[in-house]
Amino acid sequence: MMLLSILAVAAVASARVMDHLAAVPKGWEQLHAASPDDMVSLRIALKQQHAEVLEQAVIDMSTPGHSSYGRHLTRDQLRSYTAAPRGSADAVVEWLEQHGIHSAQVDNDWISFTTSVDKAGALLKTRFAWFQYTERGADAGLPQLRTLEYSVPDEIARHIDIVQPTTRFGQPRAQRSTVHEYIRPSGPVAKINFAATDLAGGCNSTVTPACLKWLYNINYTATNSPENLVAFASFLEQYARYDDLQAFERTYVPEALGQNFTTELVNGGLDDQKSWKDSGEANLDLQYILGISHPIPILQYSTGGRGPLIPTETQPRSPGSNEPYLEWLTHLVAKNDGDLPQTISVSYGEEEQSVPREYAEKVCNLFMQLGARGVSVIFASGDSGPGNTCHSNTNNATWFEPVFPGACPFVTSVGATYGTNPEKAIDFSSGGFSQYHSQPAWQREAVEPYLRSINTTYAQFYKRQGRGFPDVAAQGSSFAVRDKGYLALLSGTSASAPVFAGIVALLNAARRTRGLPPLGFLNPWLYANKQAFTDITEGAGVGCRFRKELKYAGGLPA
Repeated sequence: MMLLSILAVAAVASARVMDHLAAVPKGWEQLHAASPDDMVSLRIALKQQHAEVLEQAVIDMSTPGHSSYGRHLTRDQLRSYTAAPRGSADAVVEWLEQHGIHSAQVDNDWISFTTSVDKAGALLKTRFAWFQYTERGADAGLPQLRTLEYSVPDEIARHIDIVQPTTRFGQPRAQRSTVHEYIRPSGPVAKINFAATDLAGGCNSTVTPACLKWLYNINYTATNSPENLVAFASFLEQYARYDDLQAFERTYVPEALGQNFTTELVNGGLDDQKSWKDSGEANLDLQYILGISHPIPILQYSTGGRGPLIPTETQPRSPGSNEPYLEWLTHLVAKNDGDLPQTISVSYGEEEQSVPREYAEKVCNLFMQLGARGVSVIFASGDSGPGNTCHSNTNNATWFEPVFPGACPFVTSVGATYGTNPEKAIDFSSGGFSQYHSQPAWQREAVEPYLRSINTTYAQFYKRQGRGFPDVAAQGSSFAVRDKGYLALLSGTSASAPVFAGIVALLNAARRTRGLPPLGFLNPWLYANKQAFTDITEGAGVGCRFRKELKYAGGLPA
């Protein structure tokens, strides 16, 4: 009888470590332990019962020539794929209630709740603390409530993929927009004439919508239909400005004068038109989507969530969160079928290795779900070439640093070029191979010859079997942008992404006029039609400076 009791106690206490960090991530430091009554908001991702079947279905509906091509799913059809097995949600909710958490909300394969650190720590067999990112000084963001390890009971672990934000720190430096260069002229725009563009010289000096349309032979004008919609995502308190858009239209897109945009708030996001913070990225996204795709309606998603809103130096009390992707994506996939944009542009990213693998895979799965709904998701590839410091988090060895989410196979990753005749890869443009995601079949015919062409150059510094990125590239240097009443010249792959998004928005609008479905997940279609594109064969993304193995710099060539 005594032995049975001991075994019973052991069975109850048995727990599975869901994630573990060996140390505080690079660039972070622990401020102090969390107080028991600090509040934390968490999301539990339940295991999906048909995840692999859904992935194949998305590939099929995105592959030209397949009988399922273009047959996207409704929201309810998608939820039938992503639903957890029967009884999973009930088991997890019961487990939460056993720990005094009675306010959990269940939405198909997600469970969300807010509770005290005391209860969350007991639930996950861990201790939370407040951490601060320290490498960027005043721009490092607010303190975050995190832990280095969490566990759940064995009988619950079989129902769960992740519980976050826990070990998912995120780096404010890496999550910043990928704007590479910001040059603000010294005087008001009225005293500076950047409107005239020498089209004969291409986009070699200042990039404007006119030179992009000339360079890429864009002559199509879409119908002004509310059924067409292109969107962009704003994070980190960036807000596109209505006044700047009107000024940009007057100077560069007079035929669009009067077109505006709408903003949808997610997870406490704002639309602060008087914010003193940077708005260059949001204005860049908006103005160049409009410059290419006018008159297609434009929507900005303003997503909050990178720390407690009202902290104090000694005792942050608000729920800690730095989960813009999960909050934004779960908001999107829950939308009604008629409310989703056909095209979305995103210009934010961070080092892939700084993201827990399970978290990266879950976010990538959500991008796949958007593709299943007929949405084309476009990401800037990043502005660090093969990486900044280029050291592995596991052993500090030299290692190229792919970008998250730009290396997710279910987004279309856009690199940057400069010049014309020919266009060349610009040195800051990120590219390489994912360390988490395998090389998809649809890009094999492009990647394998490329790898043969560079032979074993730098082969020890990246995963040759990984998903290659970027998928396409566009101009990314010296874009004329109106920001806070001034003209700025901005550079980065975050300029390239909205240009390509504008083109895709035009394609989707043209398809609608012919009764065809939107393109949805683009990549199988792109790689099947490579003859429609200009191959960029000159230039390279350069980075990894001061690594001795690379002779103080390195990078993969175009």
